Amino acid sequence: MLERPSDPAHGDYATNVALRTAPQHRRPPKELAAELAERAAALEEVERAEVAGPGFLNLWVTPAWLAEALGEIGPDYGAGTPERRQKIQVELISANPAGPLTVGSARNGAYGDSVARLLSHAGHEVEREYYFNDAGRQVELFRASVEARRRGEEPPEGGYQGEYINELAARDVDPVQYMLGEIRREVAEFRIAIDSWRHQGEIEQEVAGVLPKLDSYEAAGTTWARTSEYGDDKDRPLIRSEDGSYLYFAADVAYVRDKLERGFDRAIYVLGADHHGYVGRLKAAAAMLGYDPERIEVLIYQLVHIVEGGQTKKISKRRGDVVFLHELIDKIGVDATRWYLVSRGHDQPIDIDVDLAAERTQKNPVYYVQYAHARIAGILRNAEGEHGGTPSELEKEERDLIKRLLEFPGVAAEAAERRAPHAIPIYAIRVADDFHRFYHEHRVVGSETEAFRLALVRATQSVIAHCLDLIGVAAPERM
Repeated sequence: MLERPSDPAHGDYATNVALRTAPQHRRPPKELAAELAERAAALEEVERAEVAGPGFLNLWVTPAWLAEALGEIGPDYGAGTPERRQKIQVELISANPAGPLTVGSARNGAYGDSVARLLSHAGHEVEREYYFNDAGRQVELFRASVEARRRGEEPPEGGYQGEYINELAARDVDPVQYMLGEIRREVAEFRIAIDSWRHQGEIEQEVAGVLPKLDSYEAAGTTWARTSEYGDDKDRPLIRSEDGSYLYFAADVAYVRDKLERGFDRAIYVLGADHHGYVGRLKAAAAMLGYDPERIEVLIYQLVHIVEGGQTKKISKRRGDVVFLHELIDKIGVDATRWYLVSRGHDQPIDIDVDLAAERTQKNPVYYVQYAHARIAGILRNAEGEHGGTPSELEKEERDLIKRLLEFPGVAAEAAERRAPHAIPIYAIRVADDFHRFYHEHRVVGSETEAFRLALVRATQSVIAHCLDLIGVAAPERM
């Protein structure tokens, strides 16, 4: 491991290499560390090296090395070049068009889009897809609910309630087609660029040609896929026994084939917390069709809770107790919505405090990071000098800020590999912290090392902008 010690008195970087490799060298760790320290100190990039504890090696790098590393931070900083570039599809949202997008579906979109941005930044070819569940019982109930309201009646049992149903009933439109258009508009306003749109109705037309390819059997009056033989926890029915219509899994199988036949090396599904069972069944579907099941990847995200005035809102689209994406954006804006929806790991629930998220103060983390970017833009507008140069000595805050910026490629690469975009806002806050400390202690314009400090703040601005872009948040020039 090569890492930054929490205490700068222990060096710019520290490594446990002597401790880890001493057994294979059959030497005491401290002895091996002392030899490595002597050899490291002879490098022109290393100012000094010391042995600590049972055999840790602490390294201090030269100002010249830090300045050279700083100069490498530019427009493509941190972009990856994978050993094997993959063609990856990320299915972002698969909400049925029975109403506007909810904050739950918005987490799906924000998380999936950030994963797609990270994978693209890592050097892969990425396509975003939206799958409309525009067929089946829920869509029929939605239409029936709107039609009942048009007749002045209550929606059918299990149907949809809420003011938006009344608003749709007042329009002379097919409610499903209208919502399809509204969802497309909402997704675009949420800064998600969808490359392809698929409809369940289209996929179901392919089912008849797919079912004969499956390992299946007849039982209990219907047809079953033998998915338990392919890693699933149980077999799955394909046809509804009452009327012969296809069940959801039949369409899922057809959709798996549809994705993989388009040549994707990896198909990533982003699904809600109630879809844990889909991991095994989708991989089993791929295996039964003759594909490598590892080409299927399922990411499960947890629930979103909206807290306003200290109270958590209950959410149910059918009851009408629901927080729609457009309502949240109206209160806190796209930037705060995107930030908060990826600020925690996808395997953890999120509580969004609307009152805090709406604040335009440095207590609000998204504002705090954006303010650092805007403050640097202001510094650069007022600067007329050249950028660059290498001072003979660096202040502590300068060293800390540069070392933080140099972490960005590793942070972005790991976030892409682990499908963990929440690492980006965490890192961005640390960059903003280091920048604000530096700026509080040191002048930029008019200082003796103005050229170097201008290069430092420009690099900082670039890294912050990269971070914000990876999670779909704007990087303002003024605030």
